[in-house]
Amino acid sequence: MTDTVRLSVTEGIAQILIARPERQNAMTQAMYERLLQWLDECAANPAVQALVFRGAGGRSFISGTDIEHFAQFSQGSEGVQYEAFVETVIDAIERVRVPTIAAIDGWAVGGGLAIATACDFRVCSHGARFGAPIAKTLSNTLSSRNIARLMAAFGAPRVKRMLMLAEYLDVQEATACGFVYSACAPEALEASAHALALRLAGLSRVTQQAVKESIRRIVVEQSLADQDLVEAVYGSAAFKAGVASFLKT
Repeated sequence: MTDTVRLSVTEGIAQILIARPERQNAMTQAMYERLLQWLDECAANPAVQALVFRGAGGRSFISGTDIEHFAQFSQGSEGVQYEAFVETVIDAIERVRVPTIAAIDGWAVGGGLAIATACDFRVCSHGARFGAPIAKTLSNTLSSRNIARLMAAFGAPRVKRMLMLAEYLDVQEATACGFVYSACAPEALEASAHALALRLAGLSRVTQQAVKESIRRIVVEQSLADQDLVEAVYGSAAFKAGVASFLKT
């Protein structure tokens, strides 16, 4: 099962591919754990300058957790443990120090929507759809942290439509609210994501890391603490070089 989550690196751009198309790229426990391993490997590789997430098959980005995972649940505490584990995964994605992109072809549903939302940018095929129809399917819920992330990305009214009415958003609406950065034909998706990753890789890593962490703290922790981030940025060699370069022009 672990070969259904694959890592490759090209031109400094890492790609994690979820390759279980026969199950709409639904995630098992082993797949989540493999994903965490690949995130650790990317973090340890200084050559990685950006990270792209993709789903195989052209029908689904990631369709969330495989429903079979819940078959033996018998009490609410198991749901608490499950949501805590999911939070470990989503938090790890948010804390990736390089820019992250979700390349979405097809459905981004449930846990797949959470993963896409944890990324910094999303590029999509024209037929992509977004939702978490739990009011219609499992009658479960999302953690408050994941709902906070969705609200920051979509706004409360759209989140209520997705979670309480089991509605899906199309690319047009997701683009209009800023969730989707760009949309293209399915055959151009991989190249589009790679081009955006290269563009991000050419900009200040110091600035990007500080902005990413500030947003994470504001949205998830409701914290405005930033002294460590500001000090790190203004004390960096990159800042000093930027000032010197600007003054020379």
